[in-house]
Amino acid sequence: MKYTKIKRATFRNRPNRFLAEVEVDGTIEIVHVKNTGRCKELLLPGADVWLDEPGNPNRKTRYDLVAVRKSNGILINMDSQAPNQVAKEWLLAQDYDTVRPEYTFGDSRIDFYMERGGEQYLMEVKGCTLEVDGIGYFPDAPTERGIKHIRELIKAKEAGYHAILAFVIQMDGIMEVRPNIDTHPEFGVAMEEARAAGVEVWFLHCHVEPDTLTVVGSNTGNK
Repeated sequence: MKYTKIKRATFRNRPNRFLAEVEVDGTIEIVHVKNTGRCKELLLPGADVWLDEPGNPNRKTRYDLVAVRKSNGILINMDSQAPNQVAKEWLLAQDYDTVRPEYTFGDSRIDFYMERGGEQYLMEVKGCTLEVDGIGYFPDAPTERGIKHIRELIKAKEAGYHAILAFVIQMDGIMEVRPNIDTHPEFGVAMEEARAAGVEVWFLHCHVEPDTLTVVGSNTGNK
């Protein structure tokens, strides 16, 4: 995926989870943060950030904050809408007969339904922006919704689907995502239950530029 109008800025502060104050072209601007997670290790005063300008005159904010340079030098795409977009691009290149987003299963909408050779697949996508010592972690804040989706994937596996939990890693060089049990131990329990039930865990590796996010490889995290 590609942003068409990207601009570099300097992060100042984040008054709430939806907004940030940045300095761009020598002026202070209030921008929309396209990630409602905590991102406390990313959005530090003075950090280089990148803004996308959607060009909608009816918006309250001119820019979306979509990427940040972490203090260790890693460039991270933190747009929470980007993982599904790049996952769809990647899936369309994987020779599935059908790729359908937003598929209703049980009490949830699972991100993707796929078919190939008569086999049915359900895939839920999670974006990873939290990195510690070269390992990705998810989530960066408690997510009851994420646990609900895992439970639905377990039910889908029992119903005969190929069930997949896919992590889009929104930074270069990270090959694995582990459950962040310090922040949400229940998510780790749910992931282990899913693996035991036969739900596949996929890691989609990405290359990040300020204006692009691209899946460049994948591996499974099944144990």
